Amino acid sequence: MTVRDFRLYLITDRHQTAGRSLTDVVKQALEGGVKVVQLREKDLSGAELYRLAIELRRLTNEFNAHLLINDRADIALAVDADGVHVGTGSQPVVAVRKVLGRHKIIGYSAHGILEAERAEADGADFVTFGPVYHTPSKALFGEPCGVKKLADAARNLDIPVIGLGGISLATVTETLSANVQGIAVISAILTAPDPYAATVSLLKKIEEYAQHS
Repeated sequence: MTVRDFRLYLITDRHQTAGRSLTDVVKQALEGGVKVVQLREKDLSGAELYRLAIELRRLTNEFNAHLLINDRADIALAVDADGVHVGTGSQPVVAVRKVLGRHKIIGYSAHGILEAERAEADGADFVTFGPVYHTPSKALFGEPCGVKKLADAARNLDIPVIGLGGISLATVTETLSANVQGIAVISAILTAPDPYAATVSLLKKIEEYAQHS
């Protein structure tokens, strides 16, 4: 995985697709240029998650994009996903690494700098850090960290840091000013009336920032 792939990182939540098929919405995002998809559907059974992972693996392969599975190293291996994304309630990074081996990607969802540094020390390949802005999906983690703490995390870590939480088209530039490798979004794409157009707009904003920074 290259730094360029991290520019726009899509996390799934089929409850935010306004009744549309998750695979259809993800396909539109891939057509728009997304290169990393994290399958995060915590309420599905193992069998249901496996079937959805198979579909998304086929799609991501078609668009030469990466697929990460939330928490489930077993399903990641079963569908030959590119890696796993874990967090505070997951198996430790070192344990996941033993299951996945050296060549798969491990991401970690961090909500504080010490937590992010520990994930790096344990062998995570990158961290998502947030929530940067208010978002219902991250409300249980307390108040948003803001761009300053995000910048502190990016400065303190050697692995890529991706801003996460409430990021919209209007806040892309401010988020990227923290010197992160990219942004992770859910609703900015999944709830959009046109997920393809939303993806293109986000990537355009990211490219504009890169050209002027």
